[in-house]
Amino acid sequence: MPVTKIDKNGRVFIPAEYRKELGLNPGDRVVVQLDGHELRILSQLEGIRRAQEIVARYIPPDRSLVDELIAERRAEAARE
Repeated sequence: MPVTKIDKNGRVFIPAEYRKELGLNPGDRVVVQLDGHELRILSQLEGIRRAQEIVARYIPPDRSLVDELIAERRAEAARE
């Protein structure tokens, strides 16, 4: 398990093999999550995937939020 440093500006060095495994490149956005006494760094795509997974637990499989949004927007446009 590599040990890394936090520089005077609060930046954390992520070892190259970890960046490669996560597909991270300079300038990429990451999600930082505090979980108890652990700091987790996720790729933005992984953060989005996890958020979608959480939301999916509350949406029945036969329901399409996209279709509902489109229908609402069309109804609003028809009223204008």
